Amino acid sequence: MTMSSAKIECVLRENWRCGESPVWEEASNSLLFVDIPAKTVCRWDSLSKQVQQVTVDAPVSSVALRQSGGYVATVGTKFCALNWEDQSAVVLATVDKEKKNNRFNDGKVDPAGRYFAGTMAEETAPAVLERRQGSLYSLFPDHHVEKYFDQVDISNGLDWSLDHKIFYYIDSLSYSVDAFDYDLQTGKISNRRSVYKLEKEEQIPDGMCIDVEGKLWVACYNGGRVIRLDPETGKRLRTVKLPVVKTTSCCFGGKDYSEMYVTSARDGMDPRGLLQQPEAGGIFKITGLGVKGIPPYPYAG
Repeated sequence: MTMSSAKIECVLRENWRCGESPVWEEASNSLLFVDIPAKTVCRWDSLSKQVQQVTVDAPVSSVALRQSGGYVATVGTKFCALNWEDQSAVVLATVDKEKKNNRFNDGKVDPAGRYFAGTMAEETAPAVLERRQGSLYSLFPDHHVEKYFDQVDISNGLDWSLDHKIFYYIDSLSYSVDAFDYDLQTGKISNRRSVYKLEKEEQIPDGMCIDVEGKLWVACYNGGRVIRLDPETGKRLRTVKLPVVKTTSCCFGGKDYSEMYVTSARDGMDPRGLLQQPEAGGIFKITGLGVKGIPPYPYAG
């Protein structure tokens, strides 16, 4: 297969401090995402090009659609329901109560409507933190929480195979993309193994999403790229470089989920770096990848 030539465009030059967790909302033709340290959930209307935002009371690390309307988000160490209209957040559950320095990081809803999200210690500088303080959790539709494992450094990208039998997961400082056997009925995961080890120039694996061919796309923090991986062979199939170095996460969206959206960060960059990368912290749209993504699952609770 010949590589189609991808076109990269900065669609939102708002210079977010740490843009993360992009999610496409088909109903409103919008991209949802968060700016973690700014404690802000954003919604960019791809038609009007307007951005709306809701500010919460703690770092907000991920956002997801909710079947019953509105959204859910991970705020501090809380799973919250977000009402966009009145800008309110209602706590559904709290984790890591004994770890005052922890916060949630990336999260995503599984095919059965559970909201998976992991924690980490708050950073003293980007990717500098107390190690092994995090855990992976999931919020079930009845609002009870299950903890899967602990000893996590930076809980990050996650997604599920197209047949719903494998859970893919990234703990950033392991520099690996891991796979688990996954039981859709119970939400249980087991048999952890690595399916891809990042190369030096790829830097730190961050957010991740799957495409309709079952291949994984990983945003490489400090690597300025997204890479496409085959989790079955462990081979990298493609690298798409972006004009910013701190690429944080990716999702498919737009018409037929044929466009890719990539978030980025500017926190931790020096003035010279910011001069060289004026679009740092922007949101990017990649078209012409020649492959589509799948719609996000909504939280069922």
